[in-house]
Amino acid sequence: PANEHLCMQIASQIFGISTANNGLCFFGNGNPAYLAKRFDIDHNGKKIAMEDLAGLAGLTKKNGGSDYKYCNLSYEECGNIIRKHTDSETEILKFFRLVIYNYLISNDDAHLKNFSLITNQNGKSVLSPAYDLVNTFLHLGQPRIFALDKGLFKEGKPGNTITQVSKEDFEEFGRRLQINAKTIQQELSTFANTTDNVKDLIERSFLSKDLKITFWKTFCYRQGRIR
Repeated sequence: PANEHLCMQIASQIFGISTANNGLCFFGNGNPAYLAKRFDIDHNGKKIAMEDLAGLAGLTKKNGGSDYKYCNLSYEECGNIIRKHTDSETEILKFFRLVIYNYLISNDDAHLKNFSLITNQNGKSVLSPAYDLVNTFLHLGQPRIFALDKGLFKEGKPGNTITQVSKEDFEEFGRRLQINAKTIQQELSTFANTTDNVKDLIERSFLSKDLKITFWKTFCYRQGRIR
């Protein structure tokens, strides 16, 4: 719970990523509970149309295998799906930023069902607020670099170890999403050089002392890979 709460707070407070409203509370015995407010229900209690990328791609266990959330698409192909259904440069940029952020926080569980499109008040499809943001390295120790087997690119460029991922990969990823070069550099610079406020939130989080150190070290290392 403390892990996910921290990752969601860094996303929204430091990097301006829209997230589900969330909080951390504690039971009488001291155990923590993470709470997230549903964003697919309107103020009248009516369900808002929302579909994750697995559904938009037509993938299920039946036609995509037991690991259908991980093994069929790349993030580039996910971007193409978002563009097809939103036709908006704003939503593509939001997706680009979220992929970078998941990389920085060592979230290797950003699979197809953890990205969704939702219908806004104007009846248009937009990227939903981010959810399920978590540093999986703190729990697994030996995470994959990307949740999707194919990684960033549709041809499945290797990226199984951290040393195989670089700034150039994210620059190419941005180009393939048709984001202009200046914006790509601005975004990478923001994610690569924002540190003090991130460290402050880590220190004020409810993680144990050892996990705070691990979180900070892994975050800084990955920042260095995209400078």
